[in-house]
Amino acid sequence: MTGVWILVIALAAATAFGLWRRWSDGRMSDAPVPVGADEPEAHVDTPDARHHGGELLTSQELGAALGEKATFVQFSSAFCQPCRSTRLLLGGIVAELPGVAHVEIDAEEHMDLVRRLEIRRTPTVLLLDADGAIRKRATGLPRKSEVLAALGQVV
Repeated sequence: MTGVWILVIALAAATAFGLWRRWSDGRMSDAPVPVGADEPEAHVDTPDARHHGGELLTSQELGAALGEKATFVQFSSAFCQPCRSTRLLLGGIVAELPGVAHVEIDAEEHMDLVRRLEIRRTPTVLLLDADGAIRKRATGLPRKSEVLAALGQVV
């Protein structure tokens, strides 16, 4: 009888995790405040970036120019199927909106950025403002409506 209870608990936990993951996957949320952001020596270069809670990324770190209004930074990996769909989604949005850029970064080749920005899985999409401050973040395949809403808040 104990085995049945263990099975029921395991199934309930797996179902709860699956439902939570489905609900949270791809949602654009505010960027977390970097560790030590209240301290003067933190890696937040301007008061504006500190206000938004975002860490600054430069075009040199990304290997591409920032957009005039906003930039989507997508961390991908070679084996990731949702990364391909995310690339198409963001590419379509960027094609329609002048001043918005999309930069795709291979997570395996940029482990320093992955560690610093705490990228846990691919795809992860960061939305940067015109100054390069991380304003929004999504893990998993983002929804177009959420991406557009987040972009409207940043631009």
